[in-house]
Amino acid sequence: MSVNPDLVNLVFEPTPSYVVGREKVREFARAVMAFDPLHHDVSYARNLGFADVVAPPTFPVVIQEATLHQLLAHPEATIDFSRVVHGDQKFDYQRLVVAGDELVGQLTVTKVQSLGGHSMVTSETAMSTLEGELVVTAVSTLVVRAGEDAA
Repeated sequence: MSVNPDLVNLVFEPTPSYVVGREKVREFARAVMAFDPLHHDVSYARNLGFADVVAPPTFPVVIQEATLHQLLAHPEATIDFSRVVHGDQKFDYQRLVVAGDELVGQLTVTKVQSLGGHSMVTSETAMSTLEGELVVTAVSTLVVRAGEDAA
């Protein structure tokens, strides 16, 4: 079954806030082998003008995951998660994510298209502070592979 094209321009409710923890930043940095002291050493980061350690560039996927869950669970999406692969990921930063930030994510579906029997769903997750400052937008494309019956 293809993905419902009527999802385009659907905006989901903001997620509960996520407090970016110092140890979470360090754990994520180790996991992605980002060894720059900016991600690990508070004094080093502060000497560079940041309030705390700085998250690696792909850290926002931690927050984006909650918004993608909203999309995948939406009853009108008709997305079979067992057929989903991640097609593309991009980040558009207004500023870097720093430990201590409290962010909410809000997903908007921007495109649904069919290609070779597969569906591609592109969404943007805007991540903002509680005060409304946009920090980063994550753009993600999910490919929903066609089932055997689609051939």
